[in-house]
Amino acid sequence: MYDSRLIPRASEVTRDMPAQICVPLVDLQRTPTGPRDRQCLMGDDVTVLGQRAGFSYVQRDTDGYVGYASSDALGPRTPITHRVIALATHLYSAPDIKSAERNMLSFGARLSALNETDAFIETAFGFVPRKALAPEPAALADITATARLFLNAPYLWGGNSAAGIDCSGLVQTSLHAAGRTCPGDSDQQALQIGEVCAPGTPYQENDLLFWEGHVALLTGTQSLIHANAHHMSVVEEPIATAMDRIAQNVGPVTAHRRLAGR
Repeated sequence: MYDSRLIPRASEVTRDMPAQICVPLVDLQRTPTGPRDRQCLMGDDVTVLGQRAGFSYVQRDTDGYVGYASSDALGPRTPITHRVIALATHLYSAPDIKSAERNMLSFGARLSALNETDAFIETAFGFVPRKALAPEPAALADITATARLFLNAPYLWGGNSAAGIDCSGLVQTSLHAAGRTCPGDSDQQALQIGEVCAPGTPYQENDLLFWEGHVALLTGTQSLIHANAHHMSVVEEPIATAMDRIAQNVGPVTAHRRLAGR
């Protein structure tokens, strides 16, 4: 959703220029020098709406999220052939696990293969082990299993990667991996994802519980998984334990939603 206060001045507007993230991870910031709201991963398609002082005001194609990203993180769009499905993997300087690593890629990063061997794909940025990848389009239907990949990953406000993730980032990452649309923030997720469950509806795996400013994914009838600032990590714990603790800090559950098609 556009915020008219943040859109670049008329002299800085670029007319909807398509681009792609060409670094492993980049922040989407509220202003060029402001706080991080979300993050983009390598291979994310974005549309450049404007530019200012080395930053580009972009809109992410998957969910419409907008923010400022370093212009150095953007490149031309290339055809995507693979997606990272391991929690994380390395970009190597050669097709050899003993070669120097150039960087780390998180789950969900999207890549364009220039060449392939049985063990690696070659990209413009380095070599990636095939065991960490799936051909694109890749759909991981088990939403709970995807979320559990991130167990013990550090909590990071606005984070979307194995290096740090927050509650809404975990939900969005897990749903996107399954081919489902999902907005980036918990308040939007509470309005747009699935169907509202009436009070007293029995819990099911993959249901979502919302509090003021927080969301958790149910992993069963009695457990949930969430990235949270209490543990400063992604944890799976009993629903009752989480509800009691969160109620003391922000109040009761505000919404219970069930994914469509279940």
